[in-house]
Amino acid sequence: MGILRVADDLQLEGYDYALPEKFIAQHPADKRDQSKLLVFDRRENVVEHRVFSDIMDYLSPGDCVVINKTKVLPARLYCRKNTGGKIELFLLKKISENSWTALCRENVSGKELILPDGNSKVKVVDKNKYGEYILEFMGEIDIYELMNKYGHSPLPPYIKRHYPGKEERYQTVYAESEGAVAAPTAGLHFTLELMKKIKAKGIEIEYIVLHIGWATFKPVSAENINEHKMLPEYFEITKETADKINSCRQKDGRIIAVGTSTVRALESQADVNGNLIPGKGETELYIYPGYKFKVIDAMLTNFHLPKSTNLILVSAFAGKEKLLSLYKSAMENNYRFYSYGDAMLVL
Repeated sequence: MGILRVADDLQLEGYDYALPEKFIAQHPADKRDQSKLLVFDRRENVVEHRVFSDIMDYLSPGDCVVINKTKVLPARLYCRKNTGGKIELFLLKKISENSWTALCRENVSGKELILPDGNSKVKVVDKNKYGEYILEFMGEIDIYELMNKYGHSPLPPYIKRHYPGKEERYQTVYAESEGAVAAPTAGLHFTLELMKKIKAKGIEIEYIVLHIGWATFKPVSAENINEHKMLPEYFEITKETADKINSCRQKDGRIIAVGTSTVRALESQADVNGNLIPGKGETELYIYPGYKFKVIDAMLTNFHLPKSTNLILVSAFAGKEKLLSLYKSAMENNYRFYSYGDAMLVL
């Protein structure tokens, strides 16, 4: 039976589910910490429906909440071809001072494009093994300044409605380190006031960085999910952070990871005994059922797209069949799904 269960868990089709469009959040909750919170206790097999600010009730003195302080870049640039036609570049990652990788819906190999300032140009010089274009910005250009002046937040395509502050709310209140092209959405529910209350209760809050790239939303196409390959994403874990997390574990405190990006960063740097090793670099860690978690004790996450690496990762922690039943319960209780949606705490 166990072997059959593992085999079932590796079939991509098993991670599909039907979600009526009305459940896809087109805007965030009016107040960040007033979104809904589904709480699932794995040991007791108990489900509760709460409000996000109630997360305090599930955290204990001595616990450590770990969050990803990456900041989303306004990475969508609307450029022009030499013929005058408009074209969108989606910048992904800095390679060197004047070189970046990017995505584009059109074939732009070998072309020069006019940047949004109307004067500067960028040349598409190559394509890498991941299907990303390699750009060379011509002349002296501050690319971050260009993005901050002319760029747009890379909101997911399923967010179609416009409202005031739409792009601002696609950023956590503690975002600091620029480099992500998608938000660490589990963190969108925190307010600075709630974080102060968490700390006042004797709970540590520690920060890591993982710059979420398009690896996170690249569709899984392999029928056997263990054949899928994650694209590399940059992370940083400082010695101070690693020491505090290790100290928390040694004192029997729980490590609560906020978001799948935090989970991947922590698990990428854990040794066989669960000790966290400081470092920075790129991770291609892909977590799917059968993975043995080494560091985290609980996970805060949003409700994810069908057949996505995020859904598969949470399934590895909560159990696939249980997770899909929780998603069904969430729909029955009118939870909102995806980036601007509600949250789930798995204990």
